[in-house]
Amino acid sequence: MAKMDEKQEKMWAMLCHIGAIILGFIAPLVIWLVKKDESAFVDDQGKEALNFQITMTLAFIITGFLTVVFIGFILVPLLAIFNLIMLIIAGIKANDGIKYRYPINIRFIK
Repeated sequence: MAKMDEKQEKMWAMLCHIGAIILGFIAPLVIWLVKKDESAFVDDQGKEALNFQITMTLAFIITGFLTVVFIGFILVPLLAIFNLIMLIIAGIKANDGIKYRYPINIRFIK
């Protein structure tokens, strides 16, 4: 496979993060699986974005269960806002060529 140039690396890394706004963990998963061998930067950011989406999915499941005791009704929208803000920040950093690390992330895929 041909290696990517720097502009393409930044674009694909950014799409790993930003794509998750619409497609959840599917976007970083597909991009990472397809592009990881073409760029170390996309490989790194794809894993980071995928791990964050898995972490957020688990957090949404837990807060969903917490709606039974009503605290979840407050936590679910706060978690959604947090997720959106983190994805936008990560996308901007990746587009600038910076390896972004989410502040809260369980790294399932290393």
